[in-house]
Amino acid sequence: MVDIKLGKLPDRTPVKLTIHLLPDLEALLKDYAAAYEAAYGSRESVADLIPFMLASFLEADRGFHRTRSK
Repeated sequence: MVDIKLGKLPDRTPVKLTIHLLPDLEALLKDYAAAYEAAYGSRESVADLIPFMLASFLEADRGFHRTRSK
Protein backbone atom coordinates (compact mmCIF):
# COMPACT_ATOMS: atom_id res chain seq x y z
CA MET A 1 0.00 0.00 0.00
CA VAL A 2 1.33 3.43 -0.96
CA ASP A 3 1.47 6.01 1.84
CA ILE A 4 0.50 9.52 0.68
CA LYS A 5 -0.34 12.67 2.65
CA LEU A 6 -3.87 13.20 1.33
CA GLY A 7 -6.45 10.99 3.04
CA LYS A 8 -9.24 9.15 1.23
CA LEU A 9 -11.82 11.59 -0.13
CA PRO A 10 -15.26 11.72 1.50
CA ASP A 11 -18.48 11.20 -0.46
CA ARG A 12 -19.26 14.36 -2.40
CA THR A 13 -21.20 15.90 -5.24
CA PRO A 14 -18.95 16.53 -8.28
CA VAL A 15 -18.21 20.16 -9.10
CA LYS A 16 -16.95 21.39 -12.46
CA LEU A 17 -13.51 23.00 -12.24
CA THR A 18 -11.78 24.91 -15.02
CA ILE A 19 -8.13 25.84 -14.49
CA HIS A 20 -5.11 26.64 -16.65
CA LEU A 21 -1.90 24.80 -15.70
CA LEU A 22 1.63 24.64 -16.97
CA PRO A 23 2.46 21.23 -18.48
CA ASP A 24 4.90 20.33 -15.67
CA LEU A 25 2.25 20.90 -13.00
CA GLU A 26 -0.33 18.92 -14.97
CA ALA A 27 2.09 15.98 -15.13
CA LEU A 28 2.70 16.16 -11.37
CA LEU A 29 -1.03 16.23 -10.66
CA LYS A 30 -1.60 13.20 -12.89
CA ASP A 31 1.20 11.38 -11.05
CA TYR A 32 -0.42 12.29 -7.72
CA ALA A 33 -3.77 10.96 -8.92
CA ALA A 34 -2.02 7.70 -9.82
CA ALA A 35 -0.43 7.56 -6.35
CA TYR A 36 -3.86 8.19 -4.81
CA GLU A 37 -5.30 5.29 -6.80
CA ALA A 38 -2.44 3.03 -5.72
CA ALA A 39 -2.99 4.00 -2.08
CA TYR A 40 -6.77 3.65 -1.96
CA GLY A 41 -7.73 1.49 -4.93
CA SER A 42 -10.08 4.23 -6.11
CA ARG A 43 -9.48 6.27 -9.23
CA GLU A 44 -10.20 9.98 -8.76
CA SER A 45 -9.82 12.68 -11.38
CA VAL A 46 -7.30 15.46 -10.88
CA ALA A 47 -10.20 17.94 -10.83
CA ASP A 48 -11.79 16.03 -7.93
CA LEU A 49 -8.52 15.88 -5.98
CA ILE A 50 -7.51 19.54 -6.35
CA PRO A 51 -10.06 21.08 -3.92
CA PHE A 52 -8.99 18.65 -1.19
CA MET A 53 -5.31 19.23 -1.93
CA LEU A 54 -5.84 23.00 -1.69
CA ALA A 55 -7.80 22.64 1.56
CA SER A 56 -5.03 20.46 3.02
CA PHE A 57 -2.40 22.98 1.95
CA LEU A 58 -4.30 25.91 3.47
CA GLU A 59 -4.98 24.05 6.73
CA ALA A 60 -1.26 23.30 7.11
CA ASP A 61 -0.08 26.86 6.32
CA ARG A 62 0.61 28.36 9.76
CA GLY A 63 1.69 31.70 8.32
CA PHE A 64 -1.63 31.99 6.55
CA HIS A 65 -3.50 31.21 9.79
CA ARG A 66 -1.46 33.82 11.70
CA THR A 67 -2.27 36.41 9.03
CA ARG A 68 -5.99 35.57 9.08
CA SER A 69 -6.23 35.78 12.86
CA LYS A 70 -4.89 39.37 12.98
